[in-house]
Amino acid sequence: MTRPILCLVTDRSGFPAIGAAVRGGVDWVQFRDRSLDGSELLAALAEARAACGEAPVRWLVNRRVDLAWAAGADGVHLGFDGMPVDDARALLGSQALIGIACHTPEEVCAADPDLSYVHLAPIHTPLSKPASRPPLGTAALERAAAAGVPILAQGGVTAANARRCIQAGAAGVAVTGEILGAADPERAARALREALDHDKGSE
Repeated sequence: MTRPILCLVTDRSGFPAIGAAVRGGVDWVQFRDRSLDGSELLAALAEARAACGEAPVRWLVNRRVDLAWAAGADGVHLGFDGMPVDDARALLGSQALIGIACHTPEEVCAADPDLSYVHLAPIHTPLSKPASRPPLGTAALERAAAAGVPILAQGGVTAANARRCIQAGAAGVAVTGEILGAADPERAARALREALDHDKGSE
């Protein structure tokens, strides 16, 4: 069985913690930072990847399909105003990770079936930013998972509740505050990894 995905969502301010987070068990790093122009973003990605050495982590760029291609990233997280999924895949290749954010189970059910994943948020109250909408809870996650699109549960995910997200049908979790807000990011990532990898059927 494929292990659940642990995705770290970060801007450049989180770079000092990326190497530690990957050592702790992060599988994907999703980079979002609208404050950077194209050349700055490419340089930032190169810096982050260098910090992780040869670790088998996959890299995603928010919104910018062109920069994901130029950087040789593993995929792109499309914005609400992004290009169609088919166009993004034509540019990045059949193996590229292409995802979007959804905020209701209905949005997940209506999503393009060619997507690699969707983020469903917020499952719980976010840790890294003020809440902009009520938390969905794991019951909504269960309904969304029935659509068959791999879901990364996002929003307020911690080591204490991550396993429940997997039990509800998520393919993994996407986090920011639980790792980047920790005094020891590697330890925080490892705690999440251990929670995600726990036998889904046990309590």
